[in-house]
Amino acid sequence: MRIRILGSGAGGGFPQWNCNCANCRAVRAGAPGFLPRTQSSLAVSVNGADWLLLNASPDLREQIAAAPELAPAPDDGLRASPIKAVALTNGDVDHVAGLLNMREAQPFSLYAAGRVLDALGANPIFTILQTQLVPRIELHTEKATPVTGAGIDLGLAIRAFPVPGKIALYLENANAPNFGTSAGDTLGLEIIETATGDSFFYIPGCAKVDADLAERLRDAKLVFFDGTLFHENEMIEQGLLGKTGSRMGHVNVSGADGSIAAFEPLDVKRKIYVHINNSNPLLNEFSDEYATAQAAGWEIGEDGMEVDL
Repeated sequence: MRIRILGSGAGGGFPQWNCNCANCRAVRAGAPGFLPRTQSSLAVSVNGADWLLLNASPDLREQIAAAPELAPAPDDGLRASPIKAVALTNGDVDHVAGLLNMREAQPFSLYAAGRVLDALGANPIFTILQTQLVPRIELHTEKATPVTGAGIDLGLAIRAFPVPGKIALYLENANAPNFGTSAGDTLGLEIIETATGDSFFYIPGCAKVDADLAERLRDAKLVFFDGTLFHENEMIEQGLLGKTGSRMGHVNVSGADGSIAAFEPLDVKRKIYVHINNSNPLLNEFSDEYATAQAAGWEIGEDGMEVDL
């Protein structure tokens, strides 16, 4: 499998359009150790010609422009795309808004949890993706779902599983327990190459590494994981937002319950942080936090990074 990080940033990207925090000022100024990042998404292919997207970032048009393999080939027809399918981990704006870039009567398949498909179906703007061209396929948890699109078998399967998380912000119900979140509102995805059985995990949003998730990831070859915030209170301390990481539905990198500590006993062969918020000191390659993550065996995802599995 060939895996490309299209976007490694969290919602808003890096720099965020209206953010003047220290990190955003530094990346705008071209300071050493700071790289721009678009919003979170991956692309996966077995043959290098037919691709599955994992989440559809609002920055998708820019991401396709930066990845020639995702553009029509010179000898393709007037309307063509190597993107044959999209799988969503949740209904967050930074994971679904890019679907609107994929209009223009182009066939592909859309995979997501039933509640996410219902949310998209209830919003008339997404009818621009004609259902006869873009079939909606529900991901049932713990079932390996073969991936097809535009009449092509991609040689991949998706095994979806629920992870601790939170319903998308625009769907929150302030009067309901946990804002109306139900199982399946946040999914982790295991992407499987059907011919070999090789697989990796994509979990860009996760509120906690609980016992079930830890056991699932034990001895994994490759995990792309939620790196939104390093510290629980970093958004509050920087004056950016009055919410903790927990309130946002994201596990922190640091701390006794953070992802570094949680992954330490799991013997994951390669682990890469994605969905990194503009407030996170991991975005500064000269920070103590960056060094701490690297010392724990983590890589910090970057746009354009490629992994072969």
